[in-house]
Amino acid sequence: MIGEFNFNLPTSIEFGNGTVNNVGKRAKELGGTKALIITDKGLAQTGILKRVTDALDEEGVSYLVYDEITPNPKDVDCVKAYELFKDENIDLLLGLGGGSSMDTAKAIGVLFTHEGELKDRYGFNLLERDITPLICIPTTSGTGSEVTTGSVITDTVTKQKEAILDLKLAPKLAIVDPELTLTLPKSITAATGMDALTHAIEAYTSNIAEPISDALSLYAIEIIAKYLPIAVENGNDLEARQNMLVGSLIAGMAFTHADLGAVHAMAEPLGGLYDTPHGVANSIFLPHVFEYNVPSNPEKHATVALKLGVKAEGKTVEEIAQEGVVLLHELASKIGIPKFRDLDKVNPEDFEFLAESAFKHLCTLTNSRKLSKDDYLKLFQITYDMKMQHSS
Repeated sequence: MIGEFNFNLPTSIEFGNGTVNNVGKRAKELGGTKALIITDKGLAQTGILKRVTDALDEEGVSYLVYDEITPNPKDVDCVKAYELFKDENIDLLLGLGGGSSMDTAKAIGVLFTHEGELKDRYGFNLLERDITPLICIPTTSGTGSEVTTGSVITDTVTKQKEAILDLKLAPKLAIVDPELTLTLPKSITAATGMDALTHAIEAYTSNIAEPISDALSLYAIEIIAKYLPIAVENGNDLEARQNMLVGSLIAGMAFTHADLGAVHAMAEPLGGLYDTPHGVANSIFLPHVFEYNVPSNPEKHATVALKLGVKAEGKTVEEIAQEGVVLLHELASKIGIPKFRDLDKVNPEDFEFLAESAFKHLCTLTNSRKLSKDDYLKLFQITYDMKMQHSS
């Protein structure tokens, strides 16, 4: 039986090599006369930012640049950007970079268009109007933030990651240009690629998944599993980069509609407390949560395993699913994801706090198997104790 579902995609997508050169035209079409480009210092020093500004110059769209984005964007950074530019008559935002730049751009858009503080908007559908028109240009194949209707921000008071979730947050346009990912270092290619894979797997196994999100998820799992090792090994392989960017994009569309699960519920508190890169945290917990979740829906987990490359001959559904766990460990190992115990600042004394935070996380509600705080505590400990995990 197929239940009722809604599927909205409020963002237009322009995909292809060299599409970044169209940003000036598209900015003009959206009525932009003065853009604020939100990016990070690393990207600001590359030719990528120049390609964007050249395209804006060509169409006579003026711009300012805010390049102080850091991983796991913080509320104070969003407020700082807002204070700097609130009187500059900005009528268009451009998020250029990974998920941190794009999520910050969304949050700045909220501050530009709504009274009060960001924390007043944490939760579902608390925006009164559309944010400032936003174009997102991803330079990693990871978050899918260019097509999502959420912005994840670290609250520096509580040390928790919080989310603003609203259709009014959606970018007007995603310019998805594989050429911009060719310069991505191996470690970032690996971590962001595993982030995208986590999105696809968690969306597919979510307890609110629906047919369209399932179709997107399965395609994303298959192409990410195939092309991620190639993209890590040879960053100049354009075919691999194209497929990774498509995989990330459609995984973002999938989880916007099906939500996520316990991997994200564990990874986000880690980012909030330790500033651990989000993709790394997801990579570390994914095999363990996948294994925990198998009994809740062995068939779906076996389907994931088959898309990852497990051979089905002569195996039960449960055996196929368990081989999927092995493949997830092997993939993370192959592309150089670190062990949990080797991450900066990780302290088992914090596991109680992390388990409590994970249990309260919204994604716990949509995980395919129910979890208690004690279940999370065990998962943190099991992951920490796995000495051979991801050794390469």
